[in-house]
Amino acid sequence: MGGGEMVATQEEMVNARVPISSRDLCAHLLIPLNKCRSSTYYLPWKCEDQRHSYEKCEYELFLVRMHKMKEIREVDAVILSELITSVPQENSWQQRRYSHLRER
Repeated sequence: MGGGEMVATQEEMVNARVPISSRDLCAHLLIPLNKCRSSTYYLPWKCEDQRHSYEKCEYELFLVRMHKMKEIREVDAVILSELITSVPQENSWQQRRYSHLRER
């Protein structure tokens, strides 16, 4: 549901007036949901099945994005730790600042 390929085509989304911000992998569920909403005058107790399916799809997409971001942060942390350990300790600002005292 939340991953994979686009089911709704660009033309279908344009014809259904799906907002650009909502044109993701769950847009194929939003189109019938919006049709149901408009035909039932947006009554909150109507279209519950369609709304649940759409919100579940959006939640699964959110989980995928969060997992990818976690992987990116882990890779960045490894790269940063390698950079920090590769910097020589003698170049620290404290040693440079007080180097004139050691020369005496």
